[in-house]
Amino acid sequence: MAQCSLRLVSINVARPSVLGEQNGEPVISAIAKKPVPGTTIEVGKTNLAGDAQANLEKHGGPDKAIYAYPTDNWSWWEKEHNFPCGAGAFGENLTLTGADEAALHIGDRFSWGDVVLEIAQPRAPCLKFQLYSGRSDAGALMTLSGRCGWYFRVLASGPAPGAGASIVSMETGSGPSVRETFLAAFDRKIGRERRREIAAEAALSEAWRKRLAAVGI
Repeated sequence: MAQCSLRLVSINVARPSVLGEQNGEPVISAIAKKPVPGTTIEVGKTNLAGDAQANLEKHGGPDKAIYAYPTDNWSWWEKEHNFPCGAGAFGENLTLTGADEAALHIGDRFSWGDVVLEIAQPRAPCLKFQLYSGRSDAGALMTLSGRCGWYFRVLASGPAPGAGASIVSMETGSGPSVRETFLAAFDRKIGRERRREIAAEAALSEAWRKRLAAVGI
């Protein structure tokens, strides 16, 4: 990938709240993120200011500090599947435009003001995405298409500029694309040897490495 500049369309945060029910029990989630105003936001090693996660075993942590989703995918969701898109529609912290999962790689680094971000892993869909979107097919559509978005880890924290700012490529990772990394966990057409190569990528999160190992490497 040639160095690129992603434009920040929106910053979205939320605190955990009741999203719905499963088996008669409340489902608590912070997926219902809304755009926040302001010219700057504080970026920590595991979160944006004002954001939180309900289940820290499956969400959050240094390798999943910030979830980003590209508007470059919106046309596919809207035109092909009548899925309404907008800032925060996928539960993302950063709504970006300028590149998609096929163009970005595990280990790609970006500067967001003085903040430094690194792509650590794809996002895997879950029940909460289906509840939030009101679409029982939402997870399947994301899985089959690889239009999953990605998680950034924060290498350098601090204040960062708000919507409209550029998130500029600093270094292109040598690893696989985000989409191939995602599909390696779900598409059996990607062979064991290639999954092993993807799992060996140094910048890949330990959680995704374990996911690939469970499939077979």
